[in-house]
Amino acid sequence: MLESRAVIGDTDMLQAMQQEALQLAGKALDYFEAVDSTEIARFIKKEFDRSYGPGWQCIVGTDFGSFVTHHSGCFIYFGIGNLAILLFNGGYGAAPQGAAGEKARLTAAKAAVEA
Repeated sequence: MLESRAVIGDTDMLQAMQQEALQLAGKALDYFEAVDSTEIARFIKKEFDRSYGPGWQCIVGTDFGSFVTHHSGCFIYFGIGNLAILLFNGGYGAAPQGAAGEKARLTAAKAAVEA
C-alpha cells in the first residue's frame, strides 16, 4: 500500500498508466529494500516493457537530475517516501503499444498533417 503515499510531481500519462506505475512501484518496494534502487528500476521498467512495448526507461534514487525526451503520454515523475521515480518511454521508432501509444501516434499524425 505504499503507492497510496505516492506524490506525483509531473506526468502526461493516462490515469490508468499512472495507477499502474504507482502500483508497480509499491510492489517493487515490497520485493526490494529501498536502497536497491537499481532492482526497483529494473522491475518497473521490465513490467512496463511487457505491458506497453519496449523502450521504457526508469530511474530511481534520492537525488538525481534529468532532462529527457519522451513519447507523448509516456512520462511520469513521482515520489514514494524518500525515493524519486522517473519512468518514461523515449525510444526512437515506433511509439509504445496501448492507449498511450495510440495517443502518441495520433499526435504525430496530426502534426504531420498540419506541417
